[in-house]
Amino acid sequence: MTRTKYRWFIVFLLFAITGVNYIDRAAISYAIPAIQRDLGLSPADTGTILGAFGLGYALTTLFGGFAVDRYGARIVLTIAAILWSLSIGATALASGFAVLYAARVLLGVSEGPNFPALTGAVSHWLSPHERATALANTLFAVPLALAIGGPIVTQLLGWFDWRLTFAALFILSAAWVPLWYFLFRDDPAESHFVNASELAHIRTSDPSVTAAPHAALKSWPESGVLRTLLTNKTLLANYWAFFVFGYFLFFFMTWLPSYLERKYGLDLQTVGLFTVLPWLSAAMLLWLFGRWSDYLLKTTGRLRIARSWLIAGSQLVAALAVIPVALTDNLTVAIAGITVAVAASMGANAAYYAVNVDIVPHRAATALGIMDFAFAVAGFLAPAITGWVLNLRGSFVDSFLLMTALALSSVLVVILFHHPDRDRERLAPKA
Repeated sequence: MTRTKYRWFIVFLLFAITGVNYIDRAAISYAIPAIQRDLGLSPADTGTILGAFGLGYALTTLFGGFAVDRYGARIVLTIAAILWSLSIGATALASGFAVLYAARVLLGVSEGPNFPALTGAVSHWLSPHERATALANTLFAVPLALAIGGPIVTQLLGWFDWRLTFAALFILSAAWVPLWYFLFRDDPAESHFVNASELAHIRTSDPSVTAAPHAALKSWPESGVLRTLLTNKTLLANYWAFFVFGYFLFFFMTWLPSYLERKYGLDLQTVGLFTVLPWLSAAMLLWLFGRWSDYLLKTTGRLRIARSWLIAGSQLVAALAVIPVALTDNLTVAIAGITVAVAASMGANAAYYAVNVDIVPHRAATALGIMDFAFAVAGFLAPAITGWVLNLRGSFVDSFLLMTALALSSVLVVILFHHPDRDRERLAPKA
């Protein structure tokens, strides 16, 4: 029997909604100068609004992981996508700081479950040696959306005003919902598009899910499991490194257009073009590193090499790349440093996700929810701290140097405490 490949269509659906997700959340960074002028916002107000997404995101990404392990990715992501479509529509109607802030919080609240749902779906639909590749293929949408989102959003802003731009994004988000609801099932065995050969391929590579692939959906995490997720050194190191990655991502996602406009006097259309290179480079590196991570695991059998060293190495490069950006007044040097920093910080993204699936496969969504909570905190802090510093000093230098310090701290933490091979053997059977 020829094996079907429907699992890769599921990966495509996750790729598509992740791309829409990031275009939606990043669009405001291009629209904010016009919004700031129309609504009379100060730099501190702007930083608060840009950070509001992270505040809302933190509220639900943690509980979203619990919900995915309890109810499944299908219903959780359906409800989430409906709500974030509505929040984008509400942004188009904002008349002042309070309404805009509330819309951004709602966007964060509704997008919070996206990555736990993604991880939960991958943990049940892909075999262990395909997971990092599948995650990389899905997460490839993040930098790709940010690369093409700049030109798309700036073009829409050139054609329309910011309100009509967000109305168009509302339509784009809502269109995905019926595809997911009708074509995805939490258990691949329940899908009419998966034949016995593909199901055997998914299951036989991971005996722990053969008997009861969705037993985890029957209960909330036991206290012992939850304690493990909150105290295990490898997972804690993973959470911290992911927080640092989130700080980098949210800084560049929310403030990069304003930085290029303020520091180098670029107009909106030029800013959109200049943001393509960093995010496109990140997309390619993320995709390559995801495949490389699975290759290293297959050839060495060691998660420490395939996951830990990839994370530490990429963050070290990101830390060093930011330094010349902080110190230069040359646009070419700044773009080169930003490109390397963005690409390196995002390169190991699939490895962060895979560690949760490697160590606690039956609670991967919950573990991802905790990890994504740290990411959400970064999503609140990075824009807010940057806005506060700009209000005080009028310069991005301190913000770049803080990013360097954070990245170096994560390198040290991963080297010392990130040991997924040891913890997979010790924890996976208990989870």
